[in-house]
This record gives sequence, structure tokens and C-alpha cells, in this order.
Amino acid sequence: MKTRAVILAGGDGSRLGVLTAKRAKPAVPFAGKYRIIDFTLSNCVNSGIFDVVILAQYRPHSLIEHLGAGGPWDLDRDFTGGLRLYTPFKGRHAADWYVGTADAVQQNFSFIKTNDPDTILILSGDHVYRMDYDAMIAFHHDYDADLTMATIRVPWEETNRFGIMETDNEFHVTSFIEKPAQAHSNLANMGVYVFRMDTLDQILWEDHHDPHSSHDFGKDIIPKMVSGHYRVLGFPYSGYWVDVGTVNTYWQAHMDLLPEKPSIDLNDRSWVIHTRTEERPPARIARGADIRDSLISDGCVIAEGALIEHSVLSPGVRVLSGAQIIESVILTDTIIEKDSRIERSILDKRVHVSENVIIGKIQTGGEQAFAMVGKNSCIPPNTIIEPGGIISIDVLESDFTKSVIASGEILETKRKPFDA
Repeated sequence: MKTRAVILAGGDGSRLGVLTAKRAKPAVPFAGKYRIIDFTLSNCVNSGIFDVVILAQYRPHSLIEHLGAGGPWDLDRDFTGGLRLYTPFKGRHAADWYVGTADAVQQNFSFIKTNDPDTILILSGDHVYRMDYDAMIAFHHDYDADLTMATIRVPWEETNRFGIMETDNEFHVTSFIEKPAQAHSNLANMGVYVFRMDTLDQILWEDHHDPHSSHDFGKDIIPKMVSGHYRVLGFPYSGYWVDVGTVNTYWQAHMDLLPEKPSIDLNDRSWVIHTRTEERPPARIARGADIRDSLISDGCVIAEGALIEHSVLSPGVRVLSGAQIIESVILTDTIIEKDSRIERSILDKRVHVSENVIIGKIQTGGEQAFAMVGKNSCIPPNTIIEPGGIISIDVLESDFTKSVIASGEILETKRKPFDA
């Protein structure tokens, strides 16, 4: 059996705020040295799948630069498949921006079915998890299914975020509702699908000609198949899986990496998470620096008297004397000047935090609000950014007209935005 993986990587990820202002959600940095899409790609190659198509749309520049020809994942190959990336195109016939996940696959189906794969594995490029797809594909063929969906139990209070299904004792999906207001089950769709190729071809073509469809797998394709004459099965998954689609889940997924026994062990050499690694020197940690339960990437410099606690630092972060970073995520080449304090916050790439700045605060009880600072922004000395305060991308010190950015407030640059 020949399997081709199709990774959907076109979402704008608007709920991640400033992190997706200049990049697609799958290209958002994660866990210090990685991008979110690295986990799905690594699952493919660790499962023995080396024929991968990626469908991109929203701001693909960072994603394309990161993927290159697929070398870090051993996907720079031709004869056995390799990595191919497709974006929306204009041709002689009607084509347009993808209007849904199913439409993205349909518009590229002539490429996807090249060389006649038997099985199509459809994946999301913005989930963090470790999964052997080979076991799921074997399950799909053993049960002679038209569609097999990976399923996981989620907390009942989160069922309105997912497609929710019910299955019988033989794993047949008997009902499916996308993001129900009131769920009768907490068995959720993980967005991992195994299709029989001819079945997918048929159902996508029918959906393409349905004027009432939103052309989405969760909203349209799966409900039609469950209620129709197709064999739809749910493959049970019990490991760690998170859709990092919100600021809260993005932050929490980082915190999940920090216990002595983390949710995903990045040190497991039997299941390597591959990525495009920058050439950086080893991290330098000065005598007197205090680092507790944190991930510190290559190229970081931690000065004497600095405190890093329960945080993740990406490559090239510099933390000067007296600065404190607590329960925060700091992305590449950010500089934290002397005596500044960062608590429960997320700072994007190349942020410059001047002296005596306070960003965020750990709150007790209730829903947490995270302070965020966008890519390339500069924070002037003695500024306070309260929990829930947001500094957008490319903000200069001269854009600040006051010293306190309140919760819910968003500070934008006064300059004409550079659309890149």
C-alpha cells in the first residue's frame, strides 16, 4: 500500500494574536528551537512516511524558508516522494484562495493523486503531539474503512472547541457534530484522517459542486460520510495531543515540557523531533545566574544575577544582570535588559526590553491573561505592560505615549506597516 501525507498548513491562526501577524500558525516557533509544524513532519518520517505534500496559504514566507527542500526531515528526495509545498494559484480554470480545509485538498487533488497512492493521510500542521501513523493506517486497512479519524478524550468543558463523535463497540462512528454547544460525548476529532484515495476523490468532488457547503472537513465532509453509506471509524489515541490554536494553549504546551517527566520527551532518541537548526554557539550561563526548571536554547547568554524560572528561551536570547523571567516564553534573539521582570508573558523574536520594565504578572484563580510583545518591538525603560496588555509588531520606543499599557490595550506602531 502506498501512502501520501497531506499537511494542511494554511491557517492564519488569528487567536494567537501577534505571533501570527507575520507568519502562518504552523511556522510559529515552539519549544525553543522548533516550529509547530516540526511535530507533524517528524511524526511522518518517524512513521516511515516520506511522501509529504504541504498546502500553505496565509503568509507562507517563514514556513517556506523553514522547510526548504525538506533536508532536516530527510524529505529532500524525488524517487520515493519527498516534500512538496503548494500554495493557491491561478490557472485557465477557476481557482482561488482556499475557502475551507476540504477545498484546499480539492484544488490540489490533481497533484495529490499523482502516481496513484492507495491511502491519503490528512494532517494538521498546527498540533503538538507524538503519534505513530503506521499503526493507524494498519487499523484503517484491517477494518476496511473509507475514513478513519484519530480520536481523543477531552475535558467536557472544552468539547465546544472540537468535532465531537460517538462510536460503537467496534469503533464505527455513529454520530458527529462539529463544535457542539452541548455535547453528549467528549470523544474529540484530532484532525488526523486516513482516507481511501478513491473515496476521498469522490466525496471531495461531490462537495465541490454543493453550493450549500463551506467545503470543510469538520463541518461538511465528515458529517456527510457519517450519515451516508460510508464506513467511518474512530481510531483511539491516548497520548499527549494539543491544538496550539490559542495563546493559552500555546503557553500551556510550553509549560507541559518543563516537569521532570514532560508530556513530550524531547530527549527521546527513538522519536526525534527534527527541525532546521540554526548555527549557534552553546548557551553561556554566568556564575551566579539562577535557572530553575527551564529550557535554554543554543546561543543564549544569561548574566550573573539573572533569574530564569519555569520558562522557555529560544536561540540567542540575552538576559542581563538582575533581570527575571518567570513562567514565560521568550523567542529568538530577544534582549532583556537589567532589572526587568517578565512574568507569564510571551515575547516574539527580536524584542528589545529596556531596563526596569515590568511585563505581565502571575495571577491566581480564574482565567489567565497573558502579556504579549510582537516581533521586532522595543519597550522603553520603566514601562509596565499589565497582564492582557499587548504590544504589536514593529513598535518603536517613540510609539509609547505613556508608561503603562493596561490589560486589554493594544499598542500599534505609528509608522506605516511593512507588509512582509
